[in-house]
Order: sequence, then structure tokens, then C-alpha cells
Amino acid sequence: MTNIKPVSDLRNYNEVLRSCQIGDPVYLTKNGRGRYVLLDIKEYEKQQAVIKLFSKLTEAEDAVKTGEEWKTLDDLKKELEG
Repeated sequence: MTNIKPVSDLRNYNEVLRSCQIGDPVYLTKNGRGRYVLLDIKEYEKQQAVIKLFSKLTEAEDAVKTGEEWKTLDDLKKELEG
């Protein structure tokens, strides 16, 4: 269930923070419109990791499309050792 609260509820921020669980963010509204989102730190870190992964996958996909040279496993090992 979506957890929506007016930003004025932050006056009692402990109550709002208790509402914020992993996978269940709290959406804060201002003047009746969505304005902010409160996330549990674990959920935030998970989302950041997913964004980073998608960014790396996009880079790899672009490299394939542009025909960038691929390295063999042996070449990579030599580069890391040397």
C-alpha cells in the first residue's frame, strides 16, 4: 500500500520515519502534490547499485555497437599483472 503523507507531518518526524520501511517508501506531498520521497537507507543503496549496474551495461552495449576492440582473458590478466 502506498504511504502518502503531507510534508507538514514532519513536525512529528519520528512517526513518519517509523512509516518508512525497506521496499515501502514514504511519499511526502506539499500543497497536495508529490514533492519528496523518504527511503530506508538499504533501499536507497540497493537502488543506487541497480543504477550503477545499468550504467555499466549501457556502456558495454555501446561498446559492442561501436565495434570497440574486445580483450581476451589472457590479455586482461597480463594487463592486471603488469
